[in-house]
Amino acid sequence: QVQLVESGGGLVQAGGSLRLSCAASGNIASINTMDWYRQAPGKQRELVATITSRGSTNYADSVKGRFTISRDNAKNTVYLQMNSLKSEDTAGYYCNANLLVVTTTGVYRYLEVWGQGTLVTVSS
Repeated sequence: QVQLVESGGGLVQAGGSLRLSCAASGNIASINTMDWYRQAPGKQRELVATITSRGSTNYADSVKGRFTISRDNAKNTVYLQMNSLKSEDTAGYYCNANLLVVTTTGVYRYLEVWGQGTLVTVSS
């Protein structure tokens, strides 16, 4: 069974920083893109940042210059460093990964997996 586990959320004052982590575990052969999404109350889930297996990154305009996505391929982990946080960054943050996994019968298959989410609250 493949799963993503996020950590690092919490309450922070505006202007502060947080670092989110998302670790993938299971019978993973390789991980392609890894993403961070967020969803604020009453709003649709939005893509915050993406990182490819080679380290290429892309960001939503609202977080450019403040957030940094990175990954440690040896640990199957993706990070989101969030600086200069604003109240509008308050949301549940979700990790997403596109994986190549090995089943119990030895078959390789592609999966898209979501984490359970971690809450970030920025007080103004």
